[in-house]
Amino acid sequence: MNTASATVGAVGAGPALPGPWGAALYDCRIAHVRTRPLRHAFQHRTYLWLVDLDHLPRLPAPLRPLARFQARDHLGDPAAGLRGNLDGYLAENGVDLRGGQVLMLSHARSLGHVFNPITVYWCHDPGGELVCVVAEVHNTYGERHRYLLRPDALGRAETAKGFYVSPFFPVDGRYRMVLPPPGERLSLTVHLDRAGGRAFTATVHGSRSPATSLGLLRAAVRHPLSTLVVSAHIRIQGLRLLARGLPVQPRPEHAPSPQQDLHQDLHQDGVTSR
Repeated sequence: MNTASATVGAVGAGPALPGPWGAALYDCRIAHVRTRPLRHAFQHRTYLWLVDLDHLPRLPAPLRPLARFQARDHLGDPAAGLRGNLDGYLAENGVDLRGGQVLMLSHARSLGHVFNPITVYWCHDPGGELVCVVAEVHNTYGERHRYLLRPDALGRAETAKGFYVSPFFPVDGRYRMVLPPPGERLSLTVHLDRAGGRAFTATVHGSRSPATSLGLLRAAVRHPLSTLVVSAHIRIQGLRLLARGLPVQPRPEHAPSPQQDLHQDLHQDGVTSR
């Protein structure tokens, strides 16, 4: 292990991340399966970053357009930073990590564009024990919502659905998630259970490699414009569901949140197949 990654692992006593940037890249396959009221499935490939919020990667200048980690792309005050916003949210919910390590799994802003259907934060205490997991969900209307989870030893947690994501599902039911901390392999599952049974399942499976200049270039070539592709998949699948006659559920009306994305790019008024 090189000095940079060893240093990242030492601060906060959490798990060390590989590579000279103290970050990891996951080549991923993402699958969505809708089972009610009709069956519809699709999958696509992309890559995700795993980063330490206290040691965000410092990329060489020519590569910075390919990966930027900015608070404005997530919930909270853009001026407070990613770590500051997460700590503030946790404090509101009675959680104090006392400086422990937080690992974030997310898309980075690439070539000026980003969209994260879900960002996952694994939150540790100073001794390296997992305290909680935060799942931050984004919809295509520029809105965001966080779920504070207390997973068991296998990474399993559940919570009531409290946020409008898909225009084809109302805000009801429960999420059952399996979010074990990533290692060499990444394996995440999100189920949505509604009255009558399971309505939807999303899975993310990936393999890890160190985040390096060559690794990032390979990922960017293998998955060009990756976040735009994610957005395109969401819209295409939504249009297919409309064509199959699936009715749209009204979006709950509420006052705009000051934490909504002010930089919605191409995502305003879109649809998602989840």
